[in-house]
Amino acid sequence: MKYIVFIVVLLAVSCGKPGPDFDATGSFEATEIIVAAEQSGKLMTFAVQEGAQLPTNAIVGTIDSAQLVLKRLQLQAQIAAILSRQPDQSTQLAAIQEQLKSARYERERLTNLVNGGAATQQQLDDANAQINVLEKQLAAQRSTLEKTSGSLHAEVAPLSIQIDQVNDLLNKCNVLNPIEGTVLSTYATEGEMAMMGKPLYKIADLRMLTLRAYISGDQLPQIALGQEVKVWTDAGDGTYNEHQGTISWIADEAEFTPKTIQTKDERAHLVYAIKVLVPNDGKLKIGMYGEVKWQ
Repeated sequence: MKYIVFIVVLLAVSCGKPGPDFDATGSFEATEIIVAAEQSGKLMTFAVQEGAQLPTNAIVGTIDSAQLVLKRLQLQAQIAAILSRQPDQSTQLAAIQEQLKSARYERERLTNLVNGGAATQQQLDDANAQINVLEKQLAAQRSTLEKTSGSLHAEVAPLSIQIDQVNDLLNKCNVLNPIEGTVLSTYATEGEMAMMGKPLYKIADLRMLTLRAYISGDQLPQIALGQEVKVWTDAGDGTYNEHQGTISWIADEAEFTPKTIQTKDERAHLVYAIKVLVPNDGKLKIGMYGEVKWQ
């Protein structure tokens, strides 16, 4: 009778957690991104909380930029001061252009008089010579003014580049969230001093998790990239949650079984790592164990 009771209890324990015969096991992971400050200064705003969902390119914080704004105003004032010395070509050339206009009118008048015998050829030649002198003066004056303007613009060019640099630094005072995802950890709070390169928070896209599992060389012929597989996770009540997954990566070289395997004998075996992409229905968590079945 005792033997029968023992058999019943043993069967009950062995059937307490029913599940399929898995081909591989592993743990879930995600691509985690640590967002760091790109400028040094006081965190004026920082609206990041653990567990928050953040969209791509959202401004989640700002770093004090007062000195950069003042620097840009200074550079803009310098440019304005330089350009104020730029000559007004139309005004400075107006006098010579007016003289040239009168000289050409006089030449036309003398031409008519010469044709009518009322003026000499010498007078017409003198008029042409005067026009030639005025045209050369106009060209020389225009060249001088253009060189002056070019020199001033050459002075402005490095200042404009400096403004571009300041604008780039100002943009980096905004903390931009790089990807759509869930905040996993925060490392700063509003009002703290942020240093360039200092981590502010960690984020990951949890809509699709990766199950990294390990298989033996004998199992390699049974799988292929893009293959649909079934993934199970512990539901916590003795049952399993079933998920659909896709094999996205297969290692091309074998490695020793990871040290997370408890026994020394198991760690001595050579295995191949694989990655299975699994859509997250909200039940999957980073670090959770999962089992894969493809047969």
